[in-house]
Amino acid sequence: MVRAKYITEVIGRMFLVLFAVSILSFLLVTQSPIDPLVSYVGVESTLSEAAKAQIAEYWGLNAPLPQRYLTWLTNVFHGDFGMSITYKRPVIEVIGERFSYSIVLMALAWFLSGILGFVLGILSGIKQGSLFDKVTKVLCLGLQSAPSFWLGLLILSFFSVTLGWFPIGMAAPVGKLASQVTLADRAYHLVLPVFTLTIVSISKVTLYTRQKLIEIMASDFILFARARGESTKQLVFRHAIRNIALPAITVQFTSFSELFGGMALAETVFSYPGIGTATTAAALKGDVPLLLGIALFSALFVFAGNLTANLLYGILDPRIKEGGYVA
Repeated sequence: MVRAKYITEVIGRMFLVLFAVSILSFLLVTQSPIDPLVSYVGVESTLSEAAKAQIAEYWGLNAPLPQRYLTWLTNVFHGDFGMSITYKRPVIEVIGERFSYSIVLMALAWFLSGILGFVLGILSGIKQGSLFDKVTKVLCLGLQSAPSFWLGLLILSFFSVTLGWFPIGMAAPVGKLASQVTLADRAYHLVLPVFTLTIVSISKVTLYTRQKLIEIMASDFILFARARGESTKQLVFRHAIRNIALPAITVQFTSFSELFGGMALAETVFSYPGIGTATTAAALKGDVPLLLGIALFSALFVFAGNLTANLLYGILDPRIKEGGYVA
């Protein structure tokens, strides 16, 4: 009964979040200064006004905003997210295809930033006040403040243009058929985008892990264990890690929204055909159906990340139950 109640509450919150996101996204997108009709036909189009009116009627651009929203929402409940003006394909197909590229990029960057950030945070906390600790803090604060777009341009210009070690962009070599592209080719083109997203996302978990470790190492039970003759290595692995693992996991899973936003900019820099570049193209062309579909999808993605973190609490620490309930 407890778990059923918790799951029901989670699903209810999810639908409320998606409903709020849909309204806000629809208002923001439709009030954009970019005219989707002009973006569709082109600024120098020679089409007649009658032809433009037919196109506007086909895409539902002439209807009042409440009617357009209700029509779109009704279609969404039936699994129809509309047609993308930019790609001339169903929105759900565009999101599915582009996300298949983005999920690999995000998964690698998320995993690497979590592991490296956790390790760096532990090392920095152990060596508090040392040169390593000071350099780590300065780098993390700098990376956390730097835009991912700017970092991506620096990495691209240095490793691709100056050194020539990696391709300038894309997800596969130009001129190769899809059937000829190997896994090594795709991995080679992923290196720089993954590296960019990793260093952008590594700061928060590093700084948080460092601070939590410092607090725990100064606690009474650690001082007692140290008095019994345990070394620093034993203190960290026997006592500290189990207390900082859950907070680190929380920070990493709640960083899904930042990772999603950084991915959009990184994909644009590296011309990576993921959902980020689709978002940029849709925004520039006023593609309302695609932008709304991506907004709902990203909200669902972030919500799933937060929910996963809550469920992992009960696995990593059985004393913690879902939603704070006690079994």
